[in-house]
Amino acid sequence: MTGTTAQQSGPLRVVVVDDHEMVLVGLKAMLTPFAGRVRVVGTANGAEEALDVALSLTPDIVLCDVRLRGDSGLDLCRTLAERAPDQKVVLLSVYDDEQYLYQALRAGAAGYLLKHMGGEELVRHLELAATGTTVVDATMAGRAAASAARMERDEFWPGAHLGLTQRESEVLALLVAGHSNRAIAGQLVIGDETVKSHVRSLLRKLQVPDRTAAVAAALREGVFR
Repeated sequence: MTGTTAQQSGPLRVVVVDDHEMVLVGLKAMLTPFAGRVRVVGTANGAEEALDVALSLTPDIVLCDVRLRGDSGLDLCRTLAERAPDQKVVLLSVYDDEQYLYQALRAGAAGYLLKHMGGEELVRHLELAATGTTVVDATMAGRAAASAARMERDEFWPGAHLGLTQRESEVLALLVAGHSNRAIAGQLVIGDETVKSHVRSLLRKLQVPDRTAAVAAALREGVFR
């Protein structure tokens, strides 16, 4: 993907964020052989700690898992975009779901990469991100382009244009129909806590405070026609 060019003096300074200690250790070990190009200057286990670390260490790049305990990597990305716009956030995930990719780019991420890649490829993507290039895992790029084309033709599920996943769209449709969380769980054959998680996520994406406002937003936006 295209981007601006920039001159980098010395190795890239990177903060690594993941809520699994083994992943943090593994990523540091993976990047160690490339110390002349990338240097890990800090780590964090969650979004709140990561924000403090990033603001105090001012790295070039924050390499962050999409899903964290508490706030997500997407939340961290949005916050850093506002408070430290010079810091690039590259999201790293096991989820090769285009909707996560679209959400990441809307949140201001400089890239979305999958955890299967090796050290050389990861470093190369980080170097590209540092120049202003938006980096996307190669295995996702083609599918994402095809998905974007389908979205343009309105072939996606209702609410996809607002960043809702297919499951979140299904939950929202049942909210509009007046169903309770328990009824939604029964309809979709999922747990009550899973329903609550989907509701919290769609409220955040719709930028509304509660279920009533979500229903109003869905009707106002013509999500279900």
